[in-house]
Amino acid sequence: MSTTKVEAARYGSGKDVRRIEDPALLRGEGRFTDDLTRAGQTHLVFLRSPHAHAVIKSVDAAEARAVPGVLAVYTGADLLAAGVKPIGPAVPFPRPDGKPGASAPRHPLATDRVRYVGEAVAAIVADSREAAMNGAEAVFVDYDDLPSVTDPLQAIAPGAPVLCDAAPDNIAAEMRHGDAAATEAAFKAAAHVVSLDIVNQRLAPASMEPRVVLAESDATNGRITITLSSQMPTAVRDGVAGALGLDNAQVRVLVGDVGGGFGMKTGLYPEDIVVAHAARTLGRPVKWCAQRLEEFSASVHGRDVITKAELALDANGKVLALRTRSHANVGGYAMTVGVAIQLLIGPWVTTSIYHIPTISLQLTAVMTNTTPTGAYRGAGRPEAIYIVERLMDAAAREMKLDGAELRRRNMIRPDQMPYKNPMGQVYDVGQFEKMLDQGLALADWNGFEARRAASKAKGRLRGRGIATFLEWTGGNALSEQVTVNVLSEGIVELTVATMPMGQGINTSLAQLAVDTFGVPLEQIRIRHGDTDRANGFGSAGSRSLFTGGAAVQVASENTIKHAKDLAGEALEAAPRDIEYYAGRFSIAGTDRGIGLFELAAKQPASRITADGDATAGAPSWPNACHVCEVEVDPETGAVEVAAYASVNDIGRVVSPTIVRGQIEGGAVQGIGQALCEQVVYDRDSGQLLTASFMDYALPHADGFRGFKTVFDTSVPCTTNLLGVKGVGELGTIGATPAVVNAVVDALASAGLGREAEKIQMPLTAPVVWAALQGA
Repeated sequence: MSTTKVEAARYGSGKDVRRIEDPALLRGEGRFTDDLTRAGQTHLVFLRSPHAHAVIKSVDAAEARAVPGVLAVYTGADLLAAGVKPIGPAVPFPRPDGKPGASAPRHPLATDRVRYVGEAVAAIVADSREAAMNGAEAVFVDYDDLPSVTDPLQAIAPGAPVLCDAAPDNIAAEMRHGDAAATEAAFKAAAHVVSLDIVNQRLAPASMEPRVVLAESDATNGRITITLSSQMPTAVRDGVAGALGLDNAQVRVLVGDVGGGFGMKTGLYPEDIVVAHAARTLGRPVKWCAQRLEEFSASVHGRDVITKAELALDANGKVLALRTRSHANVGGYAMTVGVAIQLLIGPWVTTSIYHIPTISLQLTAVMTNTTPTGAYRGAGRPEAIYIVERLMDAAAREMKLDGAELRRRNMIRPDQMPYKNPMGQVYDVGQFEKMLDQGLALADWNGFEARRAASKAKGRLRGRGIATFLEWTGGNALSEQVTVNVLSEGIVELTVATMPMGQGINTSLAQLAVDTFGVPLEQIRIRHGDTDRANGFGSAGSRSLFTGGAAVQVASENTIKHAKDLAGEALEAAPRDIEYYAGRFSIAGTDRGIGLFELAAKQPASRITADGDATAGAPSWPNACHVCEVEVDPETGAVEVAAYASVNDIGRVVSPTIVRGQIEGGAVQGIGQALCEQVVYDRDSGQLLTASFMDYALPHADGFRGFKTVFDTSVPCTTNLLGVKGVGELGTIGATPAVVNAVVDALASAGLGREAEKIQMPLTAPVVWAALQGA
């Protein structure tokens, strides 16, 4: 076996390797933005609105500017006068009356009105954080308090407080999909109809590292360099440049280590613009580090959709039609991403892996006095899959069928591929019944009744839930470019625009490079997070591997091809006679050769450089079968996840350890939504009641008994070069319905029957206990 193949066999794709990101982090050598301190650095603090809805009558910063150490105070009026633009673009979806989507302009600092608690009103810059905080306390804002509304259904009611003059009903946009008349006809002809009121509650992303922004301006040319924690450096660069009226080339964005993103660190925030503007006007570095209270109140939230969902079936359990009416709470400002997630992206997977011939979806984006919503792990797909999986269990209970059997009867068959769903999305491949069979076997589906009896003997209620589903991945950004530099010091350096944020993508990319270069893993180095070196969509929508990874393979192969030409010149041989193995070029049939890094040293810049780009033909459609069993304490309502098994089709697996972590870590987040997480606002005042980890509950490790996780690699994706499918959000999407269905099953077995289906997340002990008392 060649050395190239030996290295690939040890470290290449498909092998369990230690993550290359971890050694530096474990040694405390990580480089997070808040670790950085620049010469002459200043500190910025935001003064945020304590009101959910109020008119800003005036802002008096005179006393604040006199506080020792304070260098500047910025207000919304100051930024307007300086020409700083609001965050755009306009909502690209229509309102129900056919007019363009509506939202108040979102200025980096509020100007005339605040629309949620935590909206930034002023920014104070000082020599120290303490001085900036003292300055913030000295700013006087004269507010005229207005009535507020936090519930989307109340917000569209007559007489509700209005957030935007262009939307007197608070409806930012609305979309309808499918055929309403055909769906109504199917419901009239149905033998069975099930209906559920479903709430996907509001969630707060809880990344370990808060948002941090450090900006500095070059006095010689006015160029701004922004270092921050972000999943999308290019989007931040373009957004800041646009807001400040600069060319993109006048802004450079750097991103080091990122302590978790989960979608919350995608795109542009108001704070990014303000910090950059302050650095530009002061001529000194400016840093802002969010406090946890700010993360809860001012970083985007996720989910928050209220749905009336209905399913029509024939006498044999075949689904005839699906109908939903959803109201999505998009917060105080309707941002394009937050609206698109609920009105378009989620609906793409509404019918999931099932052949549902007719749909009628009506989705309304409603503005309320809450934090704007945006991407959070899954971004629309968890909401849609939760709805259809809850309906499937309700239908099975109505027809007295096994939940797995009803799903089997409605699954899309392999011979129907490629399959176009009612939303016009095309699934390239999928063997969903096969995944179901493997999932049932892994979970010992047929042995459940014995486990239920054993739990009953311990005084516990046991329930079983299942979710068979798919998801869309790609972010509709299907292209990436990678640059390879072979350095004379023995390093193959790959510069990419995808971003690590704890998920281990750099390890996967390095393994793909090992496949081509045949050098040890430690000789591969990944460079990222510098818009002067690489630009692209970034990391979101579970796209990094099937776009960025494919580009790594192409760029690596292009590098070897280019280097063969250089080796031919060095060895005075035709390139067609040059062979490459494990870091060495040789003339076929001879012992004459030259090392890859030796060849690099002979080049003018002591390096060999090549680029490569790849474009996926379409999104990928990972799918899975997740089965959960729970135990419920009837005395307290406490729920414990007693067993969790999943079989996941993510196509080719490049890094087994990493994908397992993605599935199981994602499942924990999905379980968090099911059992404990919820952002809560006071309905009367609009105050955020869950503004710390004392009030916002995250799932704890002691709530699980471990996972059984299996991957089926027999169905590679056909839309990308690698055959991979996205994995980062799959676990989150499947866990929530699997867990909730299990709890509903436990409650139904305790005497609630169909009444158990009325329960809403999060299924905390008090909620479950109250439901049991109703029984």
